[in-house]
Amino acid sequence: MPQPRMKGPATTGEQLLFLTDEQLRQGIELMFFAYRGFTADPDRILEEYGYGRAHHRVLHFVNRNPGLTVNELLNILGVTKQSLNRVLRQLVEDGLVDSRIGRTDRRQRNLYLTEKGSRLEAELSATQRARMRRAYSAAGPEAVQGFRAVLEQMMEPEMRTRIERAMESG
Repeated sequence: MPQPRMKGPATTGEQLLFLTDEQLRQGIELMFFAYRGFTADPDRILEEYGYGRAHHRVLHFVNRNPGLTVNELLNILGVTKQSLNRVLRQLVEDGLVDSRIGRTDRRQRNLYLTEKGSRLEAELSATQRARMRRAYSAAGPEAVQGFRAVLEQMMEPEMRTRIERAMESG
């Protein structure tokens, strides 16, 4: 496998406003490799259960939003109902997610992690929190703030608005 070509010194703040195509390509490569590292530990754990990243995403968002409806989860994940149903059905059958009839609307299904689901989600997120903590500590507070700003600007505007509202209320 070819190694990423990271050449030249890091750019200064002023230079960041005028990035070359090569610098942008390097940033894209860094994002690919960072994502691979970020998902590596959870992927190994998920493999033991016969699960994939879609299962991890469901566990993560149901954990963060107990009582989340299936439609809300569909909107968050941006996947088809068919693909979510396959993953959700497996998690329910394996006893990790509990799907309950809605209190106000009996047609809705509200999702909760079971004790078993909470344990797996905690194990998965612990590996990612440890990686994030190490990276944030090494990079420093200004870099963390800048990284967050870059990630927010890469999101679709409607998702960014939704996340901002969620963070304000929670």
